[in-house]
Amino acid sequence: MKLLAFETATEACSVALHVDGQVLERFEIAPRRHAELSLPWAEQLLAEAGIARSQLDGIALSRGPGAFTGVRLGIAIAQGIALALDCPLLPVSTLETLALRAPDVAPQVLACIDARMGEVYAARYRRDADGVLQLQDGERLIAPEAYGLPGDDGVWAGVGTGFGAGEGVLATRLQSRLSSVDAQALPRAADVLRIAAPAMLRGEGIAPERVQPAYLRDNVALTLVEQQALRAAKAG
Repeated sequence: MKLLAFETATEACSVALHVDGQVLERFEIAPRRHAELSLPWAEQLLAEAGIARSQLDGIALSRGPGAFTGVRLGIAIAQGIALALDCPLLPVSTLETLALRAPDVAPQVLACIDARMGEVYAARYRRDADGVLQLQDGERLIAPEAYGLPGDDGVWAGVGTGFGAGEGVLATRLQSRLSSVDAQALPRAADVLRIAAPAMLRGEGIAPERVQPAYLRDNVALTLVEQQALRAAKAG
């Protein structure tokens, strides 16, 4: 099986290639350079592996939540390649991808991405008997000072830039419930493949035109004036 994956939903940019169980990846923290890097990296990985685009079985992508421009870019690139090759897309959650950055021994993971404007994207996961992360209670956009954990089910590993948002308010509030915190963790295309490859084997690929972004924020294109007004309202 040969899959190409893109992750452009945060300030990090990464592209990865899965070729019969082996994974090659390019990764860089590169704000505003995703469009510049993604396709050249993809071509480099294909050349390094010695395969042509036409040999790809599918395209995997991180579908959000995350930065509006980054999510749209990743979907556009993946759709364009998949349509040209007539192959399926495998969209995966950016938060689930991020959760794979937690220690493998962690039975419960809280993944959080800094959503700016005083909010975070957050989701909780528990490992099942096979070690697979299972989403609990959905993905949320919420102020870090308003987010809580269930009171009776142990400790969690925290991953993601959401733990550094607002001077680390989330990490401070939940510190007694967190076994570890990695506030520098960012989602990676290699982890997109860890989710997408089994999904491909299960026949879960979809037609390129069916992919839907996960923005969570209703208004994803607020003007600077609107952003300032929203911040002022929250501060008041």
